[in-house]
Amino acid sequence: MSLCSPYDREIFRLAIPALGALAAEPLFLLVDTAVVGHLGRPELAALGIAFTILGGVFAIFNFLQYGTTAQVARAGGAGERSVARRLGAQAVWLSLGFGVVVSVLIAALAPNLVSLMGGEGRSAEYAVTYLRIAAIGFPAAFLALGGQGYLRGVADLRTPLLILVAGNAANVVLVLLFVPVLGWGIEGAAWSTSLSQLAMGFAFLVVIMRGLAPGEARPRPAEARRVLGIGKWIFVRTTALMSSFVLAGAVATRFGEASIAAHQVAFQLWVFLALVLDSLAIAGQIIVGRELGAGRRDAAYGAGLRMIWLSVALGGAFSLGLLALSSALPRVFTGDATVLEQASLLWPLFALMQPLNGAVFALDGILIGASDGPFLAGSMVTAFVACAATLALALADGWGIRGVWAALVVLILVRLTLMTARFRRGRWLVTGWA
Repeated sequence: MSLCSPYDREIFRLAIPALGALAAEPLFLLVDTAVVGHLGRPELAALGIAFTILGGVFAIFNFLQYGTTAQVARAGGAGERSVARRLGAQAVWLSLGFGVVVSVLIAALAPNLVSLMGGEGRSAEYAVTYLRIAAIGFPAAFLALGGQGYLRGVADLRTPLLILVAGNAANVVLVLLFVPVLGWGIEGAAWSTSLSQLAMGFAFLVVIMRGLAPGEARPRPAEARRVLGIGKWIFVRTTALMSSFVLAGAVATRFGEASIAAHQVAFQLWVFLALVLDSLAIAGQIIVGRELGAGRRDAAYGAGLRMIWLSVALGGAFSLGLLALSSALPRVFTGDATVLEQASLLWPLFALMQPLNGAVFALDGILIGASDGPFLAGSMVTAFVACAATLALALADGWGIRGVWAALVVLILVRLTLMTARFRRGRWLVTGWA
């Protein structure tokens, strides 16, 4: 990899504000984990179960974000600016509709979902309470998904950054007020999340509607189907991906409270680092979508290749940092000796997979930007099958938490192999808007 590239300036212009926006939420969720973790092991285990369920459901619907970004960027590259704005309006309507339905289902099915995750006793009770309160903010959280997708597509990454940082900073203030000061326990953490999500969703709604011309805000079924056209494949891809994580959390739960608590600590850090790496992937979505919309195949390929190498280098830096902090970092989240012992077992796998994550996230963003939905869906389902088979072996043979994370490494390796082959063959380089 060369030290300089003609693509670097634009990549970093887009990636840096995207990094701030992506890092904001998981960083503040780490604060929630640290605060709740000091309430006790049942509370931390409950948070692990709830975050696994909510994170899985929320991520499955990120097609509202990624599909919108890809379509809006391609329309902008082709000069179809009015179409791009109308697509943003459809993303708002779709996000609200999906958010309301999912919120009702989460609240109604909370005990069943926790049971499927293997939750028992006090941990299960706490997890159900958290889920039902958190569900209140889901329509607004979904609206934020669609809003970010549109604003990224028009290369406005500053506005989402400001909204997300302000909203999640409010979450930190509220969780510190509700939990340590007022003593509301895990209920306080859930209320702080819901209230901050409601505020952020309203802010995105105001920003998007204010930027639309008269008549562009109304529902348009044909353009909504356009958003869902790539979205349905991203839905399949993300469902398979998050099913892998949910299944991993369920297996970790069955190895005991200490295992799921350690998994929660590592997984929240994994999500944080993955979303940092995803900042380059978002730059990939925007640049690749725009360049292909404008008919510039060589520029799309060259920028994509550069983003892959930059992301691998960043993942390597994360790996070194995690190995250096393998003893200190878990203690930020818990002082329980058994949980710390379990964390030490999974930590080498967690750390060493980071450069692989870098390549996978960059390739994923490039192919989303190219609207290469069918391939993304098929390759992810293949990776899920490999991961699920490894998790089944881990559970049957009692491999413990290390086996759970070995299965996640398998997931990443299969995705990397398939997407690298796709990128090199160039079949994703399809140009034009129509």
